[in-house]
Amino acid sequence: MPQASPRGTYLQISESLRRKIAAGEISEGLPSEAELMSTYGVGRSTIGRALKALKTDGVIESVQGAGWYVTGTGDRRPLVERVTDLLRVDGVQVGDAFPSEKELCERFAVSRTAVRSAIAQMEGRGLIAMGTSRRREVRALPITASGS
Repeated sequence: MPQASPRGTYLQISESLRRKIAAGEISEGLPSEAELMSTYGVGRSTIGRALKALKTDGVIESVQGAGWYVTGTGDRRPLVERVTDLLRVDGVQVGDAFPSEKELCERFAVSRTAVRSAIAQMEGRGLIAMGTSRRREVRALPITASGS
């Protein structure tokens, strides 16, 4: 977004996002900060200011490790819990291939950093591990809440 004044650029971006939310183009999770930087052609600090302005107005909220959401929508559980749910609900068996980082980023609309953190936690719990084909595999199924 070319703009003579950098101070006004973040306001233009926040208004653009506000319009997209009002029109239903963004209905739950916002694109990642990296995607927004690319879309609007600005740096991280400008995107951060635009998001902070929307947060201050109560339009969006930040969820640690999950990204930005339109207020009142979306799954607010930590990403590792949502990814672990894949093992419960997708009919996954021990030995099956686990989705790639890219697939998880797209499915949950989060950054690669957030996905890597969730994967590391799942590996630490022994649920997934790197297989012989250089792809992660399911090593154990999570215990369901009713089975604890």
